[in-house]
Amino acid sequence: MCALFATAARAEERTGGRGALNFLEEIEAEDIAADTLTRRAARHDAVRLMTAHRSKGLEWRLVVVAGVQEGLWPDLRRRGSLLEADRIGRDGLAEPLTPGALLAEERRLFYVAATRARERLVVTAVQAPADDGDQPSRFLTELGVEPKDVTGRPRRPLSVAALVAELRATTVDPRVSDTLREAAAQRLARLAALADEDGRPLVPSAHPYRWWGMFEPTRSRVPLRDRDQPVVLSGSALDQLANTCALQWFLGREVKADAPATAAQGFGNVVHVLADEVASGHTPADLDVLMERLDSVWNALAFDAPWKSAQEKENARVALERFLKWHVMDRTGRTPVASEHDFDVTLGAGDYEVRIRGQMDRVETDGDGRAYVVDFKTGKQAPSSAEVEHHPQLAVYQLAVREGAVDEAFGGTRPEPGGAELVQLRQGAAKRDGGETLPKVQAQKPPEGEWVGDLLATAAGKVLDERFTPTTGQHCAHCAFRASCSARPEGRHVVE
Repeated sequence: MCALFATAARAEERTGGRGALNFLEEIEAEDIAADTLTRRAARHDAVRLMTAHRSKGLEWRLVVVAGVQEGLWPDLRRRGSLLEADRIGRDGLAEPLTPGALLAEERRLFYVAATRARERLVVTAVQAPADDGDQPSRFLTELGVEPKDVTGRPRRPLSVAALVAELRATTVDPRVSDTLREAAAQRLARLAALADEDGRPLVPSAHPYRWWGMFEPTRSRVPLRDRDQPVVLSGSALDQLANTCALQWFLGREVKADAPATAAQGFGNVVHVLADEVASGHTPADLDVLMERLDSVWNALAFDAPWKSAQEKENARVALERFLKWHVMDRTGRTPVASEHDFDVTLGAGDYEVRIRGQMDRVETDGDGRAYVVDFKTGKQAPSSAEVEHHPQLAVYQLAVREGAVDEAFGGTRPEPGGAELVQLRQGAAKRDGGETLPKVQAQKPPEGEWVGDLLATAAGKVLDERFTPTTGQHCAHCAFRASCSARPEGRHVVE
């Protein structure tokens, strides 16, 4: 176990934090185990950083003992190895050290650290103004000198990263002299040239090739879409691309960088499949039968906790019960024609052609032969009545009906669209519409005017021009790309 952690430490020093899986692959690829006992050679031209235990027998001109805080030095907590091998004595197990013995051991260790300096010793500690804050160790009073109280903070942290940052800032600061800027640049060059015995840079952050904002943005020579071909979109993605956030659409739909499917999406998929089985006649419209089918796949959904799984299963039961009551009720003589109907049509949209591909959850017809598109929803939020009136997905479905998307389901004839509707299976209807046992139905009339075509043209133009700019709104709360979004504080560019 100790050898494994030692190897991991060396791997991190050598290649940086590449992740546990990459490290394990490297270990598995070794034909001969790496030598974990070889002590690495110490550099004589560098600062040695070590524990007090490892400093025994060594000396330096200058020694800094940092962080001598009460509670840390002396550390009177009981400690030992994982297997408490330090307790194994000649006559059996030895008793753990008493607090007094631990204090004496800590004092001896502090003495070892303080006596490593031949010429100069610096001991640092923090004294917080509050009584319950950090306080200096009691050992400071045993040094024989009066501690020097230093208030405030240095202008920068005493670290390599802070030094590089200060030098970089100086090279571009118009308020300093040319001589100072040149001196800062020379020091950066010296730092960038430092390397270890294997030729690896010691301060890679000092080299300009590691600085963000130094290169021009890359541009692909291959267009995202062929301008001579129709722009392929889906009805469900249209609203996201045209109205919500083009960047979210690009990263999720085109780059395929969206988060893995959640249990909520699995919930919706299961309910949609069962609704399709009932509509197509493969499964009877019986709640007990549907629940048996649900039980057979439910455990495949990954919920965070058992109680959440039980809660969502009950919600699924209620959603299926609402669907069954909606399915068998008389809805002005409408009858189902197709379920999970695939379609592929090309629509004209201004100067563009848009190819819409997708799947309609359900297609129905009335006594006049008109077509109605039904889209089942299992989300917890529903759009407002005004939003449904101009709902892009429903409108595109109806436009697709006019262009022949359901001709095959209607025996080769082309029906007129009679409307489309969202059936919210998670939400009950109002009392005037049947109450909680029925789903909330939000209907859209056949679209009038050119707003659907304008929406398609806007979406197609963004895709062909590759204008995927972010748009903020309520959708940002559930967006998986906030860390990559320049419109969000956590995703702003490092270099503006």
